[in-house]
Amino acid sequence: MKERDIENISAVINYIEAHLDSRLDLDTIARAASYSRYHLHRMFTSAAGITPHDYVLRRQLTRTAQLLLFSETPVLDIALICGYESRQAFTSSFRDMYKMPPARFRKEGEYYPLLMRFSLQTSLSDRPFTAEDIRIAGPSDIPAWMELVRMAVDGFPHLMMEDYRRDLEKRILKKEALILKDGENAVGAAVFSIHRGHPDPGRISVHMDFLCVHPQYRGRKIIQLFFEWVERYPATKFRPCREISITTFRGGDRADTGYRAELKNLGFAERELLVEFGYPTQRFVLPIS
Repeated sequence: MKERDIENISAVINYIEAHLDSRLDLDTIARAASYSRYHLHRMFTSAAGITPHDYVLRRQLTRTAQLLLFSETPVLDIALICGYESRQAFTSSFRDMYKMPPARFRKEGEYYPLLMRFSLQTSLSDRPFTAEDIRIAGPSDIPAWMELVRMAVDGFPHLMMEDYRRDLEKRILKKEALILKDGENAVGAAVFSIHRGHPDPGRISVHMDFLCVHPQYRGRKIIQLFFEWVERYPATKFRPCREISITTFRGGDRADTGYRAELKNLGFAERELLVEFGYPTQRFVLPIS
């Protein structure tokens, strides 16, 4: 995408952020940006890796979560402040994404964002990436890694940034963290764990505990490259690998912005249903021949 187009979508994001307390539908945003509905949807999704609707929904609900925990504003007033026409509509939308009603969220007192404000990069490399571009992450990669996590938090419900960073530091020391960078920017990152196979302990299984891609790079098959890296990694402890596993959203979950479909397109098979951090998830497995 051209730099000018990214700048235009950045202006659209600025408009959205300035009007999170308003009813923001595609027509309203398109009129403000002087785009047609179709053109705005296509341009925004291409630039930001997420649809305008999903961006608005997650940003407005993140705003409501802040008000629930850091103010004493009544729930109905919060619903109206953030563009909802009724408490019922707000509660339904909030429950879909946070997996609990607003009143319970306020009572439990743990804030985490569904999505953080996007700051789009205007100059992106168009070079093709390969699995060989991925490397073991080091301590100096942590700032770029955390900025990537900030942009990709939509894929990781209940992610607490401070706790996550402490765990990341430990995993980097254990050489269980992978990173893909475009210049100084992290565009992909993964944390993995290795498990001895059962019933054959000579075969290894690898679980991807964390895997994310920068929203602006989501159309470039980067997730696939991390799985290829695991399959090809020359260290003895990775050979032979019998399967790669990962968890993601369950089918039909509105919190999913496309991660499940991408895994299925890569050949992953559905396995057992799980609950992680209060979110219904499912384990996916890719057998390795």
